[in-house]
Amino acid sequence: MLRFLTAGESHGPCLTAILDGMPAGLEVDLDVVDRDLQRRQGGYGRGDRMKIERDRVEVLGGILYSRTTGAPIALRIENKDWANWRDRWAAGNLPKLTIPRPGHADYAGAVKYGVEDARLISERASARETAARVAVGALVRQLLAEFDVAVGSFVTEIGGVAAEIPTCCHPELWSLAEASDLRCPDDRAAERMRRRIDAAREAGDSLGGVFDVTATGLPVGLGSHVQWDRRLDARLVAAVVSIPAIKGAEIGPAFHNAALPGTQVHDEIHSDGQGGVARRTNRAGGFEGGMTNGMPVIVRAAMKPIPTTVSPLRSVDLETGERAETEYQRSDVCAVPAASIVGEAMVAWTLADAMTEKLGGDSLGEMKDRYTAG
Repeated sequence: MLRFLTAGESHGPCLTAILDGMPAGLEVDLDVVDRDLQRRQGGYGRGDRMKIERDRVEVLGGILYSRTTGAPIALRIENKDWANWRDRWAAGNLPKLTIPRPGHADYAGAVKYGVEDARLISERASARETAARVAVGALVRQLLAEFDVAVGSFVTEIGGVAAEIPTCCHPELWSLAEASDLRCPDDRAAERMRRRIDAAREAGDSLGGVFDVTATGLPVGLGSHVQWDRRLDARLVAAVVSIPAIKGAEIGPAFHNAALPGTQVHDEIHSDGQGGVARRTNRAGGFEGGMTNGMPVIVRAAMKPIPTTVSPLRSVDLETGERAETEYQRSDVCAVPAASIVGEAMVAWTLADAMTEKLGGDSLGEMKDRYTAG
């Protein structure tokens, strides 16, 4: 099975990740990793931090001659902004944060870890950490590609402006999303989203939204129905909701389905004329009984507005106990397009974990042999 950990602070020297369990013999293209890191940095509504960072991955172990060795893979991503913080960091002179921002980890983390300065919490709670997740996701996507599994995403809503998205043709939708600075395949909706973001920026506010992550080419039977923690749809939802600011996720149109009768929800099974079965709909989002059913997997995620806003919110100074207003910390107005890239990484990670769980093997060759054997 796969596992990974990340470490590092938002304004520290770097982010790091350790990826364990990757089979030996996978040819790795680091340019693909860097490309995904750049995709995470883009999107209309991003803040000034992304003008500083130029994320690139450095491999410190586990990959030799462009191939995985079976050993843990160590990754490093430099924080360019570290140069602006190094002296204050070394002198212990970081700006103190005693007024917790509503919606951020500041208050709960300060209480949990018994610290007076919420800066110690915010440095790690920052979404900057997700760059390391994207690097890990870009590696496991290359493992999935060996089995013809592809993962992509697109934005469906920002600030209440919803796009009209067809229910099929996922690779085409991915291509349209890549050409959009909002990762939205619907050009008309994207223009309205830009205007909504501009208005929020002018008002000193922030916006959230919704994005879809889809995966194609998956075999039937990943995951299991036999125990709650082996249900792959549940694992996917948990992985996506672990992304900062993601407050909800659903498999397929789950909440829409909840209002319909069963005959309009369940995907009827037909013969494909070749001894197998086919579906003409995918309302289940690719899952039945916690297992993949051969249809594209669809995960939809809801991102709340970023909790750091130019317009202050009411809070309390933890140092004095007096009423206070939040102080602005440099942030984005809208990061939904970037979050969709992180969503791709977490979905790819969870699916790759399920593939290695299903196939086992210490090398890519072993996995492929078992996959071919069925």
